[in-house]
Amino acid sequence: MPDVDESALPSAPQQPRRPRRRGIYLLPNLLTTGTLFGGFYGIVAAIDGLFLQAAMAVFLAGLLDGLDGRVARLTHTQSEFGREYDSLADMVSFGLAPSLIVYLWALRELSQFGWHWGQVGWLTAFIYAVGAALRLARFNTQSTEISRRYFVGLPSPSAAAAVTGLVWVCADSGISGVTMSIPAALVTASAGALMVSNIRYYSFKDIKLAERVPFRYLLIMVGGLVLIAFNPPLILFLGFFGYMLVGVAQAAWRRRRKRAVLD
Repeated sequence: MPDVDESALPSAPQQPRRPRRRGIYLLPNLLTTGTLFGGFYGIVAAIDGLFLQAAMAVFLAGLLDGLDGRVARLTHTQSEFGREYDSLADMVSFGLAPSLIVYLWALRELSQFGWHWGQVGWLTAFIYAVGAALRLARFNTQSTEISRRYFVGLPSPSAAAAVTGLVWVCADSGISGVTMSIPAALVTASAGALMVSNIRYYSFKDIKLAERVPFRYLLIMVGGLVLIAFNPPLILFLGFFGYMLVGVAQAAWRRRRKRAVLD
């Protein structure tokens, strides 16, 4: 039998390779979905006039937002998809939701002072919303260039907690948005401006939860939980509003000390 040149024979057609499907990590993205749900429900509740439930939903979104990043790091499930999804969820829950809640609760009541004051009301809500958008965009572009110990600008979840915390306290105490329209406008505008400022805020990211700490830290945490249980809306609002003011006070103190050194 004569030898056959195998290279001259037609080769069998190769099956095209199927593209490899890329999945997503379920647990951290499920928590991010909970964050998005909290913000969305807050908007719906505010439209229905349920401002107490709306504010509580934003605080729940903030709790879930604090968990998804830590869970992703602890389980080594960080991904670019998760980062982008988290940013979009934050814009809804800590940008749009607080601005709409405080507008429907108090800022639209500014129109009782005149047409121009009504314009001030919705523009104040917009200032907060665009401040949150710019804050998140800057964080996404600078997250690898700045220290993890500090945030540059007021974090959007803390700004949302300060704004909706005011709504929660007043709704829980029976104080109407008509009475608080001007204070609400000042808090909302200040939170929006601080989000895009260069003021540094402590991030608490250097706290190692899995390491040993002094016993007094546990006592401090227990004391904090007791205070929150005593009056949740008031203590939470004072805590986040105080956090907002502490950053401003520290920035002013550092600037004053710097001037004193130069003089």
